[in-house]
Amino acid sequence: MMQTISFIWEVIQESWHLLMDASVFILFGLVVGGLLKMFLSPAYVAHHLGRGRFMPVLKAALFGIPIPLCSCGVLPAAASLKKQGANNGATTAFLISTPESGIDSISITYALLDPIMTVVRPLAAFATALVAGFSENIINPPARPAGPIAPVVGDQNDDCCSGDVCLSEESVSQQTFMAKIIAALRYAKDELWSDLAGWFFIGLLAAGVITVLVPDELIGRYLGGGLPAMLLMLLVGIPLYICASASTPIAAAMILKGVSPGAALVFLLVGPATNMTSISVVLGLLGKRATALYLLSIAVVSVVCGLLVDQLYLHLGISARAVVGQSSEIVPAAVRVAGAILVLMLSVKPLVGAARRILGKTKKNEECCCGDRCYTMPSPLSLSEQALAGIPVDEERPPRKKP
Repeated sequence: MMQTISFIWEVIQESWHLLMDASVFILFGLVVGGLLKMFLSPAYVAHHLGRGRFMPVLKAALFGIPIPLCSCGVLPAAASLKKQGANNGATTAFLISTPESGIDSISITYALLDPIMTVVRPLAAFATALVAGFSENIINPPARPAGPIAPVVGDQNDDCCSGDVCLSEESVSQQTFMAKIIAALRYAKDELWSDLAGWFFIGLLAAGVITVLVPDELIGRYLGGGLPAMLLMLLVGIPLYICASASTPIAAAMILKGVSPGAALVFLLVGPATNMTSISVVLGLLGKRATALYLLSIAVVSVVCGLLVDQLYLHLGISARAVVGQSSEIVPAAVRVAGAILVLMLSVKPLVGAARRILGKTKKNEECCCGDRCYTMPSPLSLSEQALAGIPVDEERPPRKKP
């Protein structure tokens, strides 16, 4: 009994240290993610992704790098872009670069890993997206689209009841700058962190367990570097569902145990971009050939990038294990503690909500009414994700009678 309590306490301590190191950078990433949501128009993005083999892919890969969406959140956004006129190559590039990177995960990478990985991670995501998108458009050249379809977000003729999904593009553009800032902060707190908090704390606890439980010799023997370590990471990462932010503390814990930075990079790239759910959706959205290219490109480019990163650290004479987490030390200890407490406070509501969903105590669908028209929306997709993706609500129902 005492051993169990001691083990749990050690895991909590290690997880708390990681949370302190990451907290300030998490908050920074959330703020920037909220600003991106309010100031980056999905219609504008889709307008640039339809014509040509190469430029739409390049733009889609670039657009996806800073957007903080996980591997499930990116699926409706990518589906919307395709419906708005984006070709298969651009859609594939967006599907890869968006979950593999994001301003939130970049910030956490800087806090928990090191500056080299902070730069390499989005560059590798960009390279993977380019290879997959170019390959798709070369093998299957896109037809010239008639033109992108304007997204419909709510009913632009009715006064909306509430919720981001009811806001039209025109009404958003007419908001004052300060109103957009407030809306961005509210989105970051209520929507973005709600989507990330559960997975982040799972990753944090998993990192604590790895740090306490797994012997250094075991990981160093099998994941110390080289092609076998990369392939093993592929086998672990492809079916696993984990977002980019949650994968970062796990990667930090593995590096501290002796995993090579290249093998950790493979996990950071493959884990967020692929899982069984996203593979099945991509299969239905793009087809078998495009899905095969999608997986093959992620696997090959991730392994190549991992091998190159190991060589880079070796050439520079830097031990990733020795420098992990040192970037966070520029933040004073008191600020890190305050940031960790603030992150915990912001996490209470989403964690309680996640627990209620697991226990089946929340409704399966959420409803939004604009004027006299009511819509049903599936719970896995939040209102702000619908607005961010530019996706119309799923099901229109007859007017509901007022009580």
